[in-house]
Amino acid sequence: MNLILFEEHELGRTLPRRDERTVHLLKVLHKKPGDTFDAGLLGGQRGAGTIEKINLDGSLLCSLRLFEDAPPRYPLRVAVGFPRPIQLRRLLRDLSSLGICAVDLIGTELGDKNYRDTNLLSDGGARAALIEGAVQSRDTTIPDLAVWPRLEDWLGEQPWESRGRGLRPLVFLAAADNIRPEGSLARLSPMRRKAVLAVGPERGWSDRERDLLEKSGFLRLSLGERALRTETACIAAAVLVLEKIGELG
Repeated sequence: MNLILFEEHELGRTLPRRDERTVHLLKVLHKKPGDTFDAGLLGGQRGAGTIEKINLDGSLLCSLRLFEDAPPRYPLRVAVGFPRPIQLRRLLRDLSSLGICAVDLIGTELGDKNYRDTNLLSDGGARAALIEGAVQSRDTTIPDLAVWPRLEDWLGEQPWESRGRGLRPLVFLAAADNIRPEGSLARLSPMRRKAVLAVGPERGWSDRERDLLEKSGFLRLSLGERALRTETACIAAAVLVLEKIGELG
């Protein structure tokens, strides 16, 4: 753990002996009463924590001194066709760690419909994976997470568009696709704008979905000739887009 992250309701309360944060502090970092560690409040600031007391039952009482804002999340929204549940947990963790602002999970025509029934979305597993990614990157924030039954629902709602007043900022729309692509993600010219990236499921987009993406203004761009796992394609494409919009410089 690069950051011990607390939630608001945990402040002033003990961490149980079997809590992974307790185990990490005592067994991995070998911390003792009075020792400090890097800490943060979920949705709040970062700073330092102090172990105030180790109770007889092995639980910990900690205090926090928070003084630093978390880095802002990058203006990249990633939509992905539902992957296998075991891949989904890793994918959410890694996208959160990358610092993107939102993740949309989408039901697609060629995706396995059973994947949408994953317990991760109902038992807190998805949120836990997002928090794990934040901890890895020393962040206190997590991406917004939403689920859409079909690609056309997501495209129709356009959740990336600002609903406030004033001019809408330009948004770069890209869909990773190796079937008759319009260009390559790697060869894009640099730009300074928000971005939305759509990545299909394991079997890719259907022809009808390709038409829908194109009609909605998405460029279909290649990641190369190799067939990649959904999670690999998603992370590789997200990094390329972040670089092109100037967020990794």
